Amino acid sequence: MDTALGALARHVGVFARYTDQTGQDRQSGDDTLRAVLVAMGIDAATDAAAREALAGERALSAGRVVPEYVVSITGRVPPLDMSDPWDLTLEDGTVCEGRGRLPALPMGRHLLAVGGQACWILSAPRRLPLPARGWGMTLPFYGLRGPERGGLADYADLARAVRGLGQAGAGFVGINPVHAGFADPAMISPYSPSHRRRLSVAHLNVAGEVELPGGALVDYPAALAVRREALEAAWAGREADERFDRFCTAEGGALERFALYEALAERFGPTWDQWPDAYRDMRGAEVQKFARQHADRIAFHQWLQYLAEQQLGEVALAARHAGMAQGLYLDLAVGTHPHGAETWTEPDAFAAGVSLGAPPDAFAPGGQVWNIAPFNPRRLIRDGFADLAATLAAQLRHAGMLRIDHILGFERAFWVPEGGAPGTYVKMPKAAMLAVVRIEAARAGAVIVGEDLGNIPEGLEGDLKASGILGCQVAMFEGGLAAGRYRSMALASFGTHDLPSWVGWRGGRDIAARVEVGAMDSEAAKGAMEERAREVAAFDRRLEDDSVDAMHRFLGRSRSRLVALQAEDVLDIEDQPNLPGTVDTYPNWRRVLPIGAVDLGTDPRVRRAARIMRETRRSS
Repeated sequence: MDTALGALARHVGVFARYTDQTGQDRQSGDDTLRAVLVAMGIDAATDAAAREALAGERALSAGRVVPEYVVSITGRVPPLDMSDPWDLTLEDGTVCEGRGRLPALPMGRHLLAVGGQACWILSAPRRLPLPARGWGMTLPFYGLRGPERGGLADYADLARAVRGLGQAGAGFVGINPVHAGFADPAMISPYSPSHRRRLSVAHLNVAGEVELPGGALVDYPAALAVRREALEAAWAGREADERFDRFCTAEGGALERFALYEALAERFGPTWDQWPDAYRDMRGAEVQKFARQHADRIAFHQWLQYLAEQQLGEVALAARHAGMAQGLYLDLAVGTHPHGAETWTEPDAFAAGVSLGAPPDAFAPGGQVWNIAPFNPRRLIRDGFADLAATLAAQLRHAGMLRIDHILGFERAFWVPEGGAPGTYVKMPKAAMLAVVRIEAARAGAVIVGEDLGNIPEGLEGDLKASGILGCQVAMFEGGLAAGRYRSMALASFGTHDLPSWVGWRGGRDIAARVEVGAMDSEAAKGAMEERAREVAAFDRRLEDDSVDAMHRFLGRSRSRLVALQAEDVLDIEDQPNLPGTVDTYPNWRRVLPIGAVDLGTDPRVRRAARIMRETRRSS
């Protein structure tokens, strides 16, 4: 593509063509390129606008005396060769100036100014330290109360599970994202959050909550209603708390803006695209008037975040007291809801009018649209990756181990325009983003796991390895690969929350579920079952027998540094937590474990799995 539009796209990192996962070469049409460029904040609505934008971008590049960012090794002189005078502002606010070479820099994100231009210096450890050989368990947080107790599991339930599993020898306990969600019980997916720097208040433990009947599924409307009623009563009867005041002061305007969003959502609906126009811009006069008139409701939502930070902190403390090597293993969603609190309070940080997704493949010939807003790479660079750093730091405040969902997006992210145009890839500042991850993980002393499943871009695996970031090794996808050939720098598991359990996989329960919800016809299901039988046979050839114990022993013997056992496998559960591609035709994120949190650590099946981990030298 030789047009100004195509040249502009290439200049700013938008793919004019790419190869999809089926090997088909695809060219991005003009509609796609224009939509993606506009989402990045570049006017390319017409050919004339594209030519003007291209000229401007080229002039900016040619006129730079320093790059927009540089990745440096902590304690070393940054790789910049300058003759002009410079001013350097370190992350802690220290300011220094000079000429020529810079000094060796401490860890952090530092701002260099040369000739009126800015360059962010990301001074990061070369590599994160690797964890010792170990294991842990992943749990469906929402379902930890078991079938005898009704309602939605809370942070106290999670603490009970952590204590029990810690005593059993687990080094970590993993859960799905606990980002702030929506009050609407129909919007419960943890991977479509309202704000990733704030915590879910749906899991708050509060005295006086009405008991609900138990069952196999979480009744979200009832559970959220009784919890909110108890929280409102607790707020009305609260006493002065200096710690809450200090929390609000420390969190500052960011917390106040989030709480303002929550108060507006109570009035107008959970997502801001439903609101009257006057309230969609956080800086508008009507919004400021609302804030003045509803100070108490704003304080209430600040208080909820204060409680959530306290209670999740207590879970992390319980993990440390239990002697866990990593403790809480949290999950960072790849993006945020396009019309939630995060995009309303930080609108410039995200690309508007596009969604993250995936290109066409055998599973989804038309590609996938996830309805998730992506970070705008131009804003990330301009602000020194502050949004990414703050998002990571919010998770690592409590996590000793963090999973970054779809880390393939650090290389390139697939953006799908609203309105039906096909998607395309956008190049991301990978080296800088990985440096920011290393900085924040080093500060927290945390292990990072990158979810690197799918069509891995060339070079990304080596970059993750060089950074000390573990990948994911999912046995379900590895066929007959021997345990001794698993990657050392990986977290090994049998499946994931989006895949069938051990029992379900062997019996094709996921295939049957797709037929039941109308997502697969009987002929396709027959072929899928035949393929599944071959996959099971290939895996079984590596096992001593076809039991879950044999599968766990296989994982324990693998080369991978860490192993994550799944509660669904350990407890012989047939149905998976989430069936991708469904919303309300399958009970996603609602299934309750067959035992409660307090019994997990002493359950014979859990104890047996822990013994296998000891026998394979993953714990003492």
